[in-house]
Amino acid sequence: MEYVLETTPVNTLHTDCLIIGVYKDLQLTHSATSLNENILNIINKVLARGDNNGELACTLLINALPDSSIERILLVGLGDQKALSSKNFRKALQAVFLSLKKTQVKLATCTLADVDVCDSDRQWKTRQIIEIANDTAYQFTTYKSNKDVDFNVDKITVTAPESELALAQLGLSQGIAIADGINLTKLLSDLPGNICTPTYLAEQAIALGSQYDKLSINVLEEADMEQLGMGALLSVSRGSRQPAKLITLDYQGGDKNVKPIVLIGKGLTFDAGGISLKPGLGMDEMKYDMCGGATVLGTLKAAAEMQLPLNIIGLIPSSENLPDGDANKPGDILISMSGKTIEVLNTDAEGRLLLCDTLTYAERFNPDVVIDMATLTGACLVALGRVPSGLLGNCDALCNDLIAASEVANDSLWRLPLWEEYQEQLKSNFADLANIGGKDAGTITAACFLSQFAEKFNWAHLDIAGTAWRTGQNKGATGRPVPLLTQYLLNRAYG
Repeated sequence: MEYVLETTPVNTLHTDCLIIGVYKDLQLTHSATSLNENILNIINKVLARGDNNGELACTLLINALPDSSIERILLVGLGDQKALSSKNFRKALQAVFLSLKKTQVKLATCTLADVDVCDSDRQWKTRQIIEIANDTAYQFTTYKSNKDVDFNVDKITVTAPESELALAQLGLSQGIAIADGINLTKLLSDLPGNICTPTYLAEQAIALGSQYDKLSINVLEEADMEQLGMGALLSVSRGSRQPAKLITLDYQGGDKNVKPIVLIGKGLTFDAGGISLKPGLGMDEMKYDMCGGATVLGTLKAAAEMQLPLNIIGLIPSSENLPDGDANKPGDILISMSGKTIEVLNTDAEGRLLLCDTLTYAERFNPDVVIDMATLTGACLVALGRVPSGLLGNCDALCNDLIAASEVANDSLWRLPLWEEYQEQLKSNFADLANIGGKDAGTITAACFLSQFAEKFNWAHLDIAGTAWRTGQNKGATGRPVPLLTQYLLNRAYG
């Protein structure tokens, strides 16, 4: 989809559909005041019928405007006439683009960046328009014979006054970069496990690296990992015919001597649970167990596209977890890269085995901070639902920075405690620690396990098991937490 800015008055525009806001008192947004008297009269007559009373996210399409270069007008309710919260602004935008799905509109012109939103400027509002339009337009049709889509818009124009054109342009470029990163994350996540294998994921990283001069890719094979002593990571792939990969993306946008930000994403391309086999119902969704790895790829793409003045390392440990005669067994003891031994009490708690060796591997980059993201525990879904991702970490400053970024990006987080008392649940009679801590506080004990391999740097863990994909009739990847991480990187780059 194409996104452009427009500075001319809306009354002179040629467009298939003009999007304007209306408040509860039936007052139109400022940009509509320049519409000619004939169009305003039509709008007022339609509003007088009561079909749209300005309630938040209520939409109404005026489908015929005689003798006008504007073919349609889409009215969207904004609620009370006051500054909107960022969530309500996004809710209105979502209603707009969902409404456009039902039309044959090709060119839509959006004036909603004029709307007052609390603590938000035109840059942020322009970016949100693009992100939400792009999210609505995304459809996975790769393996469908009929590739027809239900969103016909191929160009969106965002209006902006000359006085704020620079802000709008920045929002436009950031929005496009973030939307492209989200699209990559969604596409990889939605691919089936027979296509998106660890090797395929590595190939996509190499292809991404070829697009940007500042981004280089390195892939460790199983023999390389064996030499490094990654006994935990390699144990997961023993039950699979697909070889494991450890993918490194190295983005050098900052000064050479500046410590990098390290992003680690769990890249389990399919998780059957191993010997501790999962129930069959819903197991198809375990192709989404690599959403953390896909997020790293999407975030690095956005960072490279925006040419952020940062050094960023992306690490993706990738494998499958399947039952086999050589697979991990409950009771097995593994030797991790750090030298710590791990008793495997449940082979379905494999993500932490991938991540623990990758956390140790991250030490060689002398990181400023390390952030890992993983669809790690069903317990996080039970605790928090599908609204926020879980956040745990050993550094308050880093966790606070991530929460601040989540609020700007509307990609919410909720911090859980990482108290010493929970470590008791990981004690093993036979090894340094067990890979599970029992049925209580599963999200916390999983993070406690990881914390034992993150003692040498500032670290945060994002459990995205409830937020990385939607289930049910609208099943599909969400692209989260790419918006959160790109906002964090933007904050680090520009303050």
